[in-house]
Amino acid sequence: MAEEIDVAPLVVGTKIEDENTPRKKNDELLKGAFKENFPDFLRFVYPDADEVIDFDKEIEFMDKELFAIIPDRERKNDKRAADLLAKLHLKDGTEKWVLLNVEIEAGRESDFAFRLHQYNYRARESHGVPVATIAVFIGDQNQSRPTEYRDELLGTVLSFKYLSYHVFDHSAESLMAKRNPFALIALACQKALLEKKIPDEELGEERLKIARLLLSQNYEPDRIISFMIFLKNFIFINNKDINNNFDQQINTLTGGKIDMSILEIVKMQERRDGRIEGKMEGRHEEAVEIATKLKAKKMVFDEIAELTGLSVKEVEALV
Repeated sequence: MAEEIDVAPLVVGTKIEDENTPRKKNDELLKGAFKENFPDFLRFVYPDADEVIDFDKEIEFMDKELFAIIPDRERKNDKRAADLLAKLHLKDGTEKWVLLNVEIEAGRESDFAFRLHQYNYRARESHGVPVATIAVFIGDQNQSRPTEYRDELLGTVLSFKYLSYHVFDHSAESLMAKRNPFALIALACQKALLEKKIPDEELGEERLKIARLLLSQNYEPDRIISFMIFLKNFIFINNKDINNNFDQQINTLTGGKIDMSILEIVKMQERRDGRIEGKMEGRHEEAVEIATKLKAKKMVFDEIAELTGLSVKEVEALV
């Protein structure tokens, strides 16, 4: 296993079954979920990851290098907006590192395997390091899932194999039994495919079931909040009452520690701007409203100020 990670390719390509659902940004949501749960994703696909990868060293996501490997002209219609390239460190006593490209795309392109080979080669050529490639497929159970690019001409054979995972490789029951956040992401992908196929109320119960399971596993508060936001938006239900019920259930299950109505706004703004630009024109009133709610939740004033862009004095003065 260690030898495979050290020298073999690793790209993660995710195939989304239906790309005609503009109301949710699957790529963006999955990219955030992969980033925030990346060590557990690696542990999920590599059972001996802790023996091979040095998780004490920070995983670095290399956006600039990624754009050099997959230029904008190849990102048609934002189909590969969620690609990731990560630098890892191994437990082999050296400073060498592995590039990991997480590719999350929509559709069923016939050249999928070839592109993974192409990106792997570009990364190796540009950086002179071993590159591992994993393809993650999130379509339905009938989805095509190529695992090798092979070309043969006049006695010359090119074969490129990569690790692949389909979210239906495990049953829902099996995923629920695993104590790994990525298992719940895979489960969410399964359930998201039920949109418009089952009643919204039933889908809402499936979403709550995943949320309850996550809460039962005692993860850090920040990870729980991020996952809840991912879950609510990835398993999309266009029903205000069902979504309000989800928020209320999470609030109750966490003893009031997680208020989705507030934290979802804060988290989305953090991702877009790095912090809420409360002093921007038209945003000050919104920042005051959010700060007031956060203050009621007994959040530290300094943290409220950092999130909203208000001064500590302004936060202190809020009633």
